[in-house]
Amino acid sequence: MSDIQLSGSCLCGSVVYEITGEPLRFYHCHCQRCRKATGTGHASNILLKPSSVRWVAGESLLRQYKVPEAKRFATNFCSHCGSLMPRVAPDMSMAVVPAGTLDVDPGIRPEGRIFAGSRAPWSCDTAELPTHDTYPLE
Repeated sequence: MSDIQLSGSCLCGSVVYEITGEPLRFYHCHCQRCRKATGTGHASNILLKPSSVRWVAGESLLRQYKVPEAKRFATNFCSHCGSLMPRVAPDMSMAVVPAGTLDVDPGIRPEGRIFAGSRAPWSCDTAELPTHDTYPLE
């Protein structure tokens, strides 16, 4: 993947961000936590380096929820409208950007489905992308 420069925002427009850099991965995640956080069959996340995200407006409105028993799972969201927002996780050396919050087409497509074994039976078909039961090995 090559470098991208994009902007995104929450549903109410109070939080605005820009991402710049080379995407590391773009996955649909079917784990139960991602399904509950999004209310859909999967989360569509673009992973970048932590330094790739810059808050343009509304950073003070961001709130975070970390699942207490989870080693890594947390969500960032706008405190006004509840929209998921990018989560910068320096401890994991990545930023997780919910693709649905981008204001334009990123020009890249998901490369696979992760935690496909947790896919809800009613969720979308997994035939068009490679599937993995966990994170793919590098």
